Formats: sequence, C-alpha cells, structure tokens
Amino acid sequence: MSYMKQYQTWTENPYFDANTRAELLSIKDNEKEIEDRFYRDLEFGTGGMRGVIGAGTNRMNKYTVRKAAQGFAQFIIKRGEQDKGVAIAYDSRRCSDEFALETAQVMAGNGIKAYLFDALRPTPELSFAVRHLGCAGGVVITASHNPKEYNGFKAYGSDGCQLPPAESDQVIEEVNAVSDIATVKIMDKQEALQKGLITMIGQEIDNAYIEALKKVCVNPELSRKYGKEARLIYTPLHGTGNKPVRRILKEIGFENVEVVKEQELPDPEFSTVKYPNPEERAAFEIAISMAQKENVELIIGTDPDADRVGVVVRDAKGDYITLTGNQTGCLLLEYILSQKKEREELPENGFVVKTIVSSDLARKIAEHYGVEILDVLTGFKFIGEKIRLLDDTGKKKFLFGFEESYGYLAGTHARDKDAVVAAMLVAEVFAWYKSKGMTLYDGLLEIYKKYGFVKEGIDSFTLKGKEGVEKIAAAMETLRKESPKAFGNAKVASLSDYQQQIKYDYTSEEKSPLDLPPSNVLYYRMASGFWFCIRPSGTEPKIKIYYGVSADSLEGADKALAQFREDVLSVIRPLLA
Repeated sequence: MSYMKQYQTWTENPYFDANTRAELLSIKDNEKEIEDRFYRDLEFGTGGMRGVIGAGTNRMNKYTVRKAAQGFAQFIIKRGEQDKGVAIAYDSRRCSDEFALETAQVMAGNGIKAYLFDALRPTPELSFAVRHLGCAGGVVITASHNPKEYNGFKAYGSDGCQLPPAESDQVIEEVNAVSDIATVKIMDKQEALQKGLITMIGQEIDNAYIEALKKVCVNPELSRKYGKEARLIYTPLHGTGNKPVRRILKEIGFENVEVVKEQELPDPEFSTVKYPNPEERAAFEIAISMAQKENVELIIGTDPDADRVGVVVRDAKGDYITLTGNQTGCLLLEYILSQKKEREELPENGFVVKTIVSSDLARKIAEHYGVEILDVLTGFKFIGEKIRLLDDTGKKKFLFGFEESYGYLAGTHARDKDAVVAAMLVAEVFAWYKSKGMTLYDGLLEIYKKYGFVKEGIDSFTLKGKEGVEKIAAAMETLRKESPKAFGNAKVASLSDYQQQIKYDYTSEEKSPLDLPPSNVLYYRMASGFWFCIRPSGTEPKIKIYYGVSADSLEGADKALAQFREDVLSVIRPLLA
C-alpha cells in the first residue's frame, strides 16, 4: 500500500481516534512529512522498536504499540508459554504509561496474564521481574537516553534477557504478520483486572530486587565504614533511578547522598537537559555546579530507564572530569577482580564479557588476573546470552560485563545492563580508594600506569528521514566494495566483516571465519595496533564510528586519537555527505 493510501486510511477510518486523525489532517499539505510518517512501518528490530512519538505507521503511538504487542503475544502463544504471563514496565517518557497499559490490554486480549508495574520502574528491574515471577517474557516501554520526542518497546525472553537473534527473528515475523492494526486483540482494563488477566505489581518486586543487589557487594564492610563520611551527588535525570538508586546506596551504608533537586522528579520534557544522556557532560552541568559549591568529589547520574550510569570525578587540580564508559567499566573491573582475588573468592572458571567496541584495556586487566574475557557484538543482549549459555548451565561463573556505552552488570539477578547495581558498585569503589587515601581519579591513573595508556573515542552521524537511511546503507556498501587498505596515513592490517562473518588479513592475504552472529559491522585493526569500528545504529537513523588507540602517556594517547580520527574521517565523511 502506498504511503498516501496509508495516510488516507488513518485519516478516514474511525478505528483511529479523533486526536490521531486531527494530527494527521494538520499535515495534509506537507507531502514530505506524510511520506516520512507512512513510507514504512516502524521497524521492529532485534531489540524491539524505537521511534519518534506521533501519528503514522513510522511513529511510536498506541496503534504501532498494539501491533508490536500482538506480534509478541503470538510468539509466546506459539511457544505454548501463554500461561506464564508477561511482565511490563515503563519509564518517565511521554506516553510511557499509556503504551504500557496498551501492551497489557493486548496481552489480556490474547489470554496472556500481564504483570503490570503500578508506576515507573528501571529497565533492569523489569529484567529481574521476568525471572522472579517465572514469566514467558517481558516488555519495557522506554527510549532509554534518546531525546524527549522518542519512545520505544523492548521485548525480553523468559531468561530476562533481550531476545537473541533467532527468537527476535521469530517475533519480527509475527509482528510483520499483523497486516491490519484494527484486528489486534485487546481487552478493556477493568475487564482484564476482573478476570485476573492484568495484575498490578510493585513493592514486593522492589524489595526482592534490592535484596538481590546487596548480594553483589564485593566488600560490604567498606561501604558501612566509609559510607558514613563519603559524600556524593546523584542525579536521576528526571527518570526511574531516583528511588532505587537512593535506596540501595542508603541501605549499604552511604548516608551522605545529595540529590540534584532540579532533576529529581520524573519529567517527560527533561526540562533541565537537552538530552537525558549520562554519556554527555552537558547532562551534569547542574550537578557539577553543585559539587563545586559543596566540595563533593563524586557525581553519579543515571539515564531515564536507569540502565546506563555516568560518573564525574574530581582530579588533582580540582577539575571535574566526565569518565567515559570504558573508564568506568575498567575501574569496576579492576576493583571486582582484585578484591575477589585478595579475598580468595575468584573462581577458576570465572569469565568477563565486553563488546567488540569496548576498551582493549579490559582484556589486559582480565588477563592479569587469569580470568577469561569474551568479546560479543554491540548490544547488551549478547552479554546476557553468554550468562545464559555459560553461567546458567554451570559451565562457568559470570563476574562482570560491560559495554562502552555506559552499560554494566555484575551479578546474575538481571540479564541487561543495570545502572542501579553499577551506581552501588561505583560508590563501593569510591569507598575502597578512600580507604587507601586515594580518589577515583587517582585510581584511574593507577590503572593506566599498571596496564598502559589507552584512549577511546566515538563519532555519531545522524541522517534523518528515508534519504538518511539510504545514505547510511550506501556508505556501508561502498566500504565493503572498495575495501580501503588505508585511511589517511593509517594502514589497515585486518578487516573483520561481521555481516559476511569473515576476517581478512591484509598482510598474509588470508581469510578466516568469525564466530559471532551476522551483523552490519566493519571492524578495522590497523598496522599500528589502533582500531576503529563502524556500524549503523539498530534503532536510530545513525551511523557510529568507534576508535581505540594506545600511547606512552595520556597526552600522547589524546594526540594519537585526534590524528587517527581525522585519518578515518577523511574517508568516511565524503561517503555521508
């Protein structure tokens, strides 16, 4: 069906409510906007779907949410797991509570019991709840750290992990099979409550989740001893982390946690920040100002659904430094492994997982402690999958997993990145360094001196609309066809093409298979040992480039990264112009 015909259907069919039809009629003279809203269905990808809120098939709205929920329900029914139910959570974004209820009503309409949280909750708590309640799966309504215009629908399997490729493909097939949104099965909320097909959940899950987090503490006595005097600032960035993060910090012993009042309460407009993203220093402007005035050396911030955590520390000069996801990950990894070894709690079959675009420094740390480290594709579901395949089966013991995009997990209570447990561990590491008369920044420098000075970077290019999606696809195709042997002055030693699942060694001219799932990712290792990786985002019209370099000092690493970045972009920029 053409985009104009789809548009006419949505404006004329009484199935769509008056507000939806009015919104669409307001753009009747803007064909480009109509095309963008209806040229395709909002894609349900490997992690669910995410998009701008609004009317149309290519937008997040209650109708596209119903379609996604119907497809997920059909997937569960075909697996014969409808009696187990589905857990549903949501964050502080616009329409999140509405979309969560729509999802619950569709589940009820299909005879599947929905366990619906009674208020906003973090994504990792949803992951925990799925296994705690023995559900067939879960759904969380969130667009994570995206701008306020976005929302999303993330689906989880019975293990509390985002669906692996084979199962997500089956869900995608079921979602795509819903050709007419008006045929979605949906039950009225009151009827569903009366029939027991919607059950509200809350405090009992909260308590169980917090107790599970406490078991992840490495040195509980440290937090109790130093938590009384250690001061830190926390900001939930208007999201779901406010209550659970403050609760866990208080219960493990941190009594001096100050909250950024302007960012404490849920706010779908995220009115104090341009983007509610703890990866961005701008999100911490108010907190840094507060820390300067009150002489506080640590700031912790979580994104709207509390699965990512950002950390700001004070250096020896008194400047506030925003740590990268890799730096925080390596601080946590060094702490966990060193302390478990010191306490003789480091298992012989322990393992750590990182994504292929995360720091090489993590490998050096793991190898130093004799711990196996595994690389997976970008996306925390692949870390969760390793837990299921190795820890759940008793073959090995999961110790820590992280990705450069500020996602971390210790413990197996959840199967997704968990900013609540990460915030707890950051505070614990803070106390550990305090016990040694050091700051967190001192600890980071100690790690660099011990293992080597490395630096990572990332560039992200957003190309909106249909034309942007096509241009990104064309750029990846060109790189594959032309296969550059150098980027500026940087010569390529090998190329790993994860879509073709082949590694090309340019020195020996040999090919070898890659054992990770197919993905539209190109990973270049240079003759210098530097690396960069390029991939389109799976949820946004973006293409991302990740870089990693090493040098003899931090200053040298900064210079090397700047030059390497320019070398790579000299080839990439023209492809995206």
